[in-house]
Amino acid sequence: MNTNQIEALKRTIYQAGAIIKYQWNKPRQITHKGKIDLVTDTDLAVEKFLIDQISQTFPQATFIAEETNPDLILGKETFIIDPLDGTTNFAHKIPFVAISVAYAQAQEIVWGAIYAPILDEFFWAQKGLGSFLNQTPISVSNNSQLEKSLIATGFPYSIQENATYLTQKLKNVLTKTQGVRRAGAAAIDLAYTACGRFEGFYEIELKPWDTAAGWLLVEEAGGMVTDFKGNPYQLGQKEILASNGSVHQELLSLLA
Repeated sequence: MNTNQIEALKRTIYQAGAIIKYQWNKPRQITHKGKIDLVTDTDLAVEKFLIDQISQTFPQATFIAEETNPDLILGKETFIIDPLDGTTNFAHKIPFVAISVAYAQAQEIVWGAIYAPILDEFFWAQKGLGSFLNQTPISVSNNSQLEKSLIATGFPYSIQENATYLTQKLKNVLTKTQGVRRAGAAAIDLAYTACGRFEGFYEIELKPWDTAAGWLLVEEAGGMVTDFKGNPYQLGQKEILASNGSVHQELLSLLA
């Protein structure tokens, strides 16, 4: 991926964000994929725009996209897209919403971006070159004390089936840290971990489009991403723990 392609990709993501901004104060057309799993007309419009525009710059690329092509099949060049992470937030006009786009070559994620258009923050990372917020380099928090750490989490759509499991993990983390935050958009949680606002983030049952870009952001910012057993994270895995690295082992012990 060359510089011109990267700049074209960034412009496309900014333009997709403009769709979300334009729709922000308009009536939502909401349907349900599950009991509490929403999709809006904006999700669909942004996803179509991204795929149409990216295809012009990367004509050989394939796509994994939440609303139209959810199967995890990585080709030679693959874009992994969440057009509107935080759809429930969007439906309620809560500004923690983001576009997440990751680019994989030969099954390795080498570029990713998370754009929060309502907050006007564009996080991006390139393999081997670091992570950035807009044009400023970012890094994970250097805090090594769990009791002074702010941790993010989220809850899956299968909350009713997993309530006991989730509340036990939450109790473990809540009682050993400075606090727990729940923004409702995993992409933003990962971006905030990458830039040091959170010391860590954990969740279960996320999809590839929720984590692909944020995974790269955290690692390129100097952090660590694993499952709850400490094994290197793999795309599509059930569990994810991202942290600044310094509090990772202690968080693992709380989630084990």
